Amino acid sequence: MDLGAIFLLLGVLAIVVLFVTQPFTQKWRVKAQNSREISALLAERERALTALMELDFDNGIGKIPADEYSAQRASLIQKGADIFRQLDALQAVKPTPVKMVEEPNGANQKTGPLSEEDLEDLIAKRRSSRQQKTAGFCPNCGKPILQSDKFCPSCGQLIS
Repeated sequence: MDLGAIFLLLGVLAIVVLFVTQPFTQKWRVKAQNSREISALLAERERALTALMELDFDNGIGKIPADEYSAQRASLIQKGADIFRQLDALQAVKPTPVKMVEEPNGANQKTGPLSEEDLEDLIAKRRSSRQQKTAGFCPNCGKPILQSDKFCPSCGQLIS
């Protein structure tokens, strides 16, 4: 083989390697770009919240007229809402519910994603267990109390 054929073979091999590795590097670049965008949006959110707190403080001490305050506050709230929408769009990954199985010793163990029926069963069990624990209402303030309560959690009335 002559030298030209070796260089041609090395060139083709390099192009094939670049073509094969391109999807992997492209995913990494997209993740890095999303991470930077999220970081920038979080910083912008903090700036907007700080500006809003400063505006409220300035209005509280009478430094800003009421008509300017309401206009500036509305624009800051709109800016914050836009930032939250952008963050929600970038963080669109939703966590998958995980099924918890009761073990005989009372420990829970994760087994995998929940189906809708399993989720509804767990909600129904939780609601029924919460209803069984209630003891009625406080005679003083009327707030719900549990069987284990000795005092009302709202008003502090002794439960007899």
